[in-house]
Amino acid sequence: MTPLSKAVKAGGFVFVSGMPPQDPVTGEMVEGDIKVQTRQCMENLKIVLAAAGSSMDQVVKTTIFCTNVAHFATVNGIYREYFSNDEFPARTFVTVGSWPRPFDIEIEVTAVT
Repeated sequence: MTPLSKAVKAGGFVFVSGMPPQDPVTGEMVEGDIKVQTRQCMENLKIVLAAAGSSMDQVVKTTIFCTNVAHFATVNGIYREYFSNDEFPARTFVTVGSWPRPFDIEIEVTAVT
């Protein structure tokens, strides 16, 4: 078991750990292209935020970790679908080497509760 919490509430915020494209029921990584993986990450974030008493509308900061900067435009297109307000959260996009499991993207967020 990895020594981390999916989310921690502190000081009126909820800090959500990086969510990979993992099926929340089976625990298996969702296979597919960057679109499929990004959608799964975003859906996982929605689930964890709801469990912590928050939502995507309350996200103030995101960090996206991705194995290839060439995915930037595709990730942006899907990311935009999950934030309905006119003011998007602050965001950082970081290119990384790889993870110990086969996936290309992981997203973490900070939201108000």
